[in-house]
Amino acid sequence: MDVNTDSMMISVPAGQATLSDRRTQRSWSTELAAYHLAAYPVTQSQYMQVTGERPSGVQGDLLPVEGASWWDAVRFCNALSAQEGLTPVYQSRDGFEGRAGDERIEWDASADGYRLPTEAEWEHACRAGTTEARYGKLDDIAWHRGNSDERLHTVGGKLPNTWGLHDMLGNVWEWCWDVYDAEVYGSYRVLRGGGWFDEHWSCRASVRRRSHPTLRIDDVGFRVARNMAP
Repeated sequence: MDVNTDSMMISVPAGQATLSDRRTQRSWSTELAAYHLAAYPVTQSQYMQVTGERPSGVQGDLLPVEGASWWDAVRFCNALSAQEGLTPVYQSRDGFEGRAGDERIEWDASADGYRLPTEAEWEHACRAGTTEARYGKLDDIAWHRGNSDERLHTVGGKLPNTWGLHDMLGNVWEWCWDVYDAEVYGSYRVLRGGGWFDEHWSCRASVRRRSHPTLRIDDVGFRVARNMAP
């Protein structure tokens, strides 16, 4: 399977996403413009081609990249944009070293380059126009603890949702742009989707996880998004 960012971006229609947080019992809705989202998580091969690095603990060209921090994902997005002659989305007054001050990352909403999806964009794309917790029978759509042999699997090995997006649930958790809860957790960023080591109840469209943006974790990857051309 040839996974290519140019040919594998899916057009996601405009819509509304209603998110919820179990800890605070809070829910909120967000109106979304149309956007593009990668059909697959970023693979190790793609990450290597763009950055020259292979951070993953388990190697395989078509395995999703893992062991990449939120900062690594942001840097990847800018590097991929530059590689394709697009305007980088992210700017930082402190550079992109990923040590501190990640709240100072600025997002240029007018830029046409690659970026991380927002949490609302991720959930909207995962649900693909439905209100169900999953877009199919779990074993058919996701690698999770019950069927993964407790290891990563090649992207695209399970059925996509109706919009053509693979691995939105299971295999690796995915970094989103958003801060999880600044008042309680500071700069921790949102993770979505569940991973290869998670029980079935974690692989649902609404489940939220958090991690510090500098941490590199063996069940966390990401996929890229782009604004829709006006």
